[in-house]
Amino acid sequence: MLKWQPPEEANWGTHPQFVCFNDDCPYYVKGWEWMKTQYDQNVSYRHRYDPMTGEKGPIPVWSANALRDRIVKK
Repeated sequence: MLKWQPPEEANWGTHPQFVCFNDDCPYYVKGWEWMKTQYDQNVSYRHRYDPMTGEKGPIPVWSANALRDRIVKK
C-alpha cells in the first residue's frame, strides 16, 4: 500500500491514507467484472485504509492510472 493524499473535497478527510495500487491485486482485478455485472459500470475499486480512524474499504477507480497522481512521494 502506498501513502495517498485525498483531495480536499473527499469525504474521507484530508489527511494521508493508504491505497493498494497493485494492478495484480485480486480485489482490483475482480472489481472490473463485478462492477460491470452488478451496475453496468466500467469501473473497479482499490483497497483504502485510513490510519487515523482505522476505517478500510473500497475506493472507486475508472482506470489503472486513476488516483495515482495523488500518491505521496517521500
